[in-house]
Amino acid sequence: MNFLAIDFETANYKRESACAIGLVRVENGIIVQRQTRLIKPPNSWFVFTSLHGIAWNDVKDELTFGELWPEIRPMFNGVDFLCAHNSSFDEGVLKAYCRLYDIRYPEIPFRCTVKISRSLWNIYPTKLNNVCDYFGIPLNHHEAGSDTEACARIMIRALEHTRARGNSLTDG
Repeated sequence: MNFLAIDFETANYKRESACAIGLVRVENGIIVQRQTRLIKPPNSWFVFTSLHGIAWNDVKDELTFGELWPEIRPMFNGVDFLCAHNSSFDEGVLKAYCRLYDIRYPEIPFRCTVKISRSLWNIYPTKLNNVCDYFGIPLNHHEAGSDTEACARIMIRALEHTRARGNSLTDG
């Protein structure tokens, strides 16, 4: 299975305020491509700088999501699914940006590594750092590239786990 792990960091409470994106493409269980980019959100209102360390001055000269999309769109080609840790958040950000910039939303199903971690391994609490601690996966939490790679590594383990048992993977 080929999949794309995705993580957004947002500037504020609005879905269309992403200031960073991480993408990790996995083909047949192997990470084949990584990309992390800062994004210029539609305005300079930042609330979550203390979480991820990104401020308006860091992104004011970066591309908007609409300008960045042609560069990152090829990473979505030919994948069976997208995955994210708490996928409803990242799916919501992607949908909001597609609406904002009149981009055709990629109709690729999302899988959630929070739900998968709970259903396969009964991990609670299930924040990304908890699951990474459980597996010994390195993490620089709230850094889009690190969060995305960790999510990809969790999904690789989940696919291996279900394949070894002859099951198919569901979000639980």
